[in-house]
Amino acid sequence: MFEALQDGLTSAFKTLRGKGKLSEANMRDGLKLVEKSLLEADVSFPVVRQFMADVTEQAVGEKVLKSLDPSQQVVGLIYQELVNMMGPVDNSLHLLGKDQVTVLMMCGLQGSGKTTTCGKLGRMLKESGRKPLMVAADLQRPAAIDQLHVIGEQLGIEVFSDRGQKDPVTVCNEALKQAKKLGADVVILDTAGRLHVDDELMGQLQRIDRQCNPHQAYLVVDGMTGQDAVNSAKAFNEALELDGVILTKMDGDARGGAAISVKHVTGVPIKFIGTGEHLDALEEFHADRMAGRILGQGDIMTLVEKAQREFDQDEMLRQEERMKKGEFTLDDFKSQLSQIKKLGPLQKVMGMIPGMSGMKDAMGDMDPEQDMKRLFGIIDSMTADERRNPTKTIDQSRRRRIAAGSGVEPHEVNELVKQFDVMATMMTQLAGKGMRERMKMMRQMQSEMTNPNAQLAKKKQPTGKRLSPAEKAKLKKEREKEMRRKKREQRGRK
Repeated sequence: MFEALQDGLTSAFKTLRGKGKLSEANMRDGLKLVEKSLLEADVSFPVVRQFMADVTEQAVGEKVLKSLDPSQQVVGLIYQELVNMMGPVDNSLHLLGKDQVTVLMMCGLQGSGKTTTCGKLGRMLKESGRKPLMVAADLQRPAAIDQLHVIGEQLGIEVFSDRGQKDPVTVCNEALKQAKKLGADVVILDTAGRLHVDDELMGQLQRIDRQCNPHQAYLVVDGMTGQDAVNSAKAFNEALELDGVILTKMDGDARGGAAISVKHVTGVPIKFIGTGEHLDALEEFHADRMAGRILGQGDIMTLVEKAQREFDQDEMLRQEERMKKGEFTLDDFKSQLSQIKKLGPLQKVMGMIPGMSGMKDAMGDMDPEQDMKRLFGIIDSMTADERRNPTKTIDQSRRRRIAAGSGVEPHEVNELVKQFDVMATMMTQLAGKGMRERMKMMRQMQSEMTNPNAQLAKKKQPTGKRLSPAEKAKLKKEREKEMRRKKREQRGRK
């Protein structure tokens, strides 16, 4: 998400930081790069113009130019303007009481993901204790009716449809009557779309709006369509007076233009973002968190919330108790990696951790998912005793046997055991610690793990002594040799 925009903004910030003491002239040069990055991300031109006017007015002010770290202040200004542009946020669906029926109307262009989003909302409502009814009112596309029924069966949610009816308004009115009979307290109308905005589409939606009186009208916008999404959002809002926007396909190569522009253009809040095709891939929108993602600062809050939902809390407590006793095995290691996999692709997870977004570029062609499968293969090829205490039990002959069983080289088994030793020490040290102590230790470990040569340098550099030119040259050669070896291994895996 937002990779191209992140790269552009990062380049602009580097330019500002490289100027030493900032003047008004080089500040404006850096801001021009920011403006270029926003336009290339397909942010609406009027939005970019307003955004840059607000940032420039503050960025070239006397307070910023005379500050100790003006480039960092510019980053802060851009962050705050992004938050202002995409906020304020209102994630509430404004539902009526359970003794009444709340009607939600979904609209948008064809292919924006309306039908799937109806299912995601239905799932969310059902988990919160409501009883939703989804209505197949998209009569333009017969497959939409079938798709909604399939989603309803998967979720255990009732779906109302009338394949013989040609008027979507009649279908919606009949669905409201059926909702009362079924005891449903929320009705979700899946309306028709078009490939583009036209009078027929708007007229149909306006008739549903007038006769069914939905309490909330939400526009579903494809986050990958950029400027087109902004134009269509403006047209829908003028015709229907929208109550909110749901951005979909934000897990792909979305350039970010729609997320930044749509709130400013429509004036209505972004409610949710779709982050995948699965029916649980719907997140509440938070302007501050999205601004953090755009600037490559991660989104640790969303990651923590997802971990609380996805992780097996009982298993986490059992592992905590074991670690307090100084027990941590390769089975525990594998279990923790499996828990992390529940959060989604590792590249995506890394992008949500502050300070780790740059790791994706540093990793190059490495595939974390494939590497994890290899680790699992190695662990699964070990005996129970070997997994409990690999350092003491795995000798050279066992290492060859494990390597043959998992399809890897013996040195990879050895590397896993070494990594496990470090991990086991850290995990047992973390057990029973407070959150502040854990974060401090994790930052220290992250610093070492993100620098592949940190431990090598630590071993080679004498304590309290500067390296001589000859020692520096030797260390550099050793580092280059180590990097070449790792690249060869990566090519061999492919």
